[in-house]
Amino acid sequence: MQLLPKPKSLQLAEGSYALPKIWQISLPTELDQRVSASLAKLGEHQVVAQNANLTLTFDPTIAHADGYRLQIAAAGVQIAAQTAAGLFYGLHTLRQIQQQSGQQLPYLLIDDAPDFAVRGFMLDISRDKVPTIATLYGLIDELASWKINQIQLYIEHTFAYKNHPTVWADASPLTAEEVRALDDFCLERFIELVPNQNCFGHMRRWLTKPEYRDLAECPDGCDTGDPDWGYFEEPFTLAPEHPGSIALVRSMLDELLPNFRTRTLNVGCDETVELGLGASAAAVAERGKGRVYLEFLQKLYHEAHSRGYIMQFWSDIILHYPELVGELPRDAEVLIWGYEADHPFETQSATIAKAGLPFYVCPGTSSWNTVAGRTTNALENIASAAKHGLHYGAKGFLMTDWGDNGHWQPLVTSYLGLAIGAARAWNALAELDVVALLDSVVFADSNKVLGNLVYQLGDVYRAVPPLLHNTSSLFRILQANPEAIANLKLDREDLHNADEILLQLRNDLPNTKPQRADGELCQVELAWAIDLLRHAVQRGLWVLDQQPSEQASSLQTEIDGLIERFQEVWLSRNRPGGLQDSLKHFATLRSSYGEVQYA
Repeated sequence: MQLLPKPKSLQLAEGSYALPKIWQISLPTELDQRVSASLAKLGEHQVVAQNANLTLTFDPTIAHADGYRLQIAAAGVQIAAQTAAGLFYGLHTLRQIQQQSGQQLPYLLIDDAPDFAVRGFMLDISRDKVPTIATLYGLIDELASWKINQIQLYIEHTFAYKNHPTVWADASPLTAEEVRALDDFCLERFIELVPNQNCFGHMRRWLTKPEYRDLAECPDGCDTGDPDWGYFEEPFTLAPEHPGSIALVRSMLDELLPNFRTRTLNVGCDETVELGLGASAAAVAERGKGRVYLEFLQKLYHEAHSRGYIMQFWSDIILHYPELVGELPRDAEVLIWGYEADHPFETQSATIAKAGLPFYVCPGTSSWNTVAGRTTNALENIASAAKHGLHYGAKGFLMTDWGDNGHWQPLVTSYLGLAIGAARAWNALAELDVVALLDSVVFADSNKVLGNLVYQLGDVYRAVPPLLHNTSSLFRILQANPEAIANLKLDREDLHNADEILLQLRNDLPNTKPQRADGELCQVELAWAIDLLRHAVQRGLWVLDQQPSEQASSLQTEIDGLIERFQEVWLSRNRPGGLQDSLKHFATLRSSYGEVQYA
């Protein structure tokens, strides 16, 4: 039996409990609602609900607030917990047992509790996908069943600020009413919805507008001097010394925060790559880049604290200045992020823990910049974050799913990382059968094919060296020009090997039978992802063949069809805003074959 997340203690016994008719399809949803409504009314050891030999009980002897005890025996099923959330999690474990066991539930005893108090997921909704409300509700429901208790939706410009309409005009943003509805939906599922508005770097969508350009560190762009970032043609980072910058933040927070119940706020502040290269150059020369960064961060802290909020921020910049870590506000929550298998979570967690600051570890799904994911990298990255976060006392574990360079990856390719992240957030060091979890819990594939297919598809990146940082060679082939592709030093045999793997996976896809609500859409998304990666293979071979024109014509026809399918896949889960921006990332690809349509 596969359970997600894996319980800390599970004891099986001889015998099974015959499922009453009332449970034949699924446990009654109203029981979940009764759980959340009853906590304030009932005292210790009292029965919350009893229905067809299912008993839910509050028990203060359960040590952890989110822990639960689940017993299936001859007399029926009993779930005990200290809180309503614990009962909710016990019910979801029972659902997973029922889904896999049919009408005969095995006798068992589960004692369970999480390793991390906060088990979160952050979804990028600014580059470039803004999911439909239906997509968000479905994702939240699933994550709640995996015992996730915090959600963040990463925003640069995709909230409908009434005072700043030009910024989001074409983005199909979330409205205040939609955020409040999402907050209500999360509350019913014991999830904290946390506002996540970047307030320092990643402000291009604001700073390219005429009315905000003077707030930019480099209004006309600049050469960052960093080989990973290169030359910025457009402004990216707020000027921390400009008084209008903090005034803009105040305006954003005054509109955004009243739509959330939480008292936690993520202000971002990552990747301020232009800092010191423009408006703040004199200040940086006088006081140092780290000091100028910290002073603006302290201003943001004041804005959060004065409104009664705990401030979260990304750790990448401050960790370059360990001598300044001790000056951070004592209650600011540091988000240590990194997305490679070898990211130094151990040393970074040790630095923040030594300073006595609360912190989260934040790995990623490894799906962005890939189309289909990087399975091995994701699993190692997530495991490392969990291991070292647990060792150094991290308060939270926050999975991230980003949308760099057009957000080409379909949602289905993030499910592996999301599921394993949820598993590690609850049980950091558990031994996991990833494929079995995907088949049994995530996809409910009756043919037991899809779990392995998704796993292997995500590992195709390993078949085509070089293995690149935060991306894959196949993705780079799709978004780079022929000269840059040639510089990858691709091997023809590697490309043919990757194509054989992809062809086999494409042939296996019709044999999958996912029973989840979006199962057919998952198959459509995977078919598109496989076909696009096969196109990448052919494009790589075309470059190795020195770009023969007769192949260019067929590649152009093929990519036009894939672009059309991409738009259909996009709109099946996401709003139209952002789609045209994403399509622009196909421009280099298509223009090398012929006349470009998406410039």
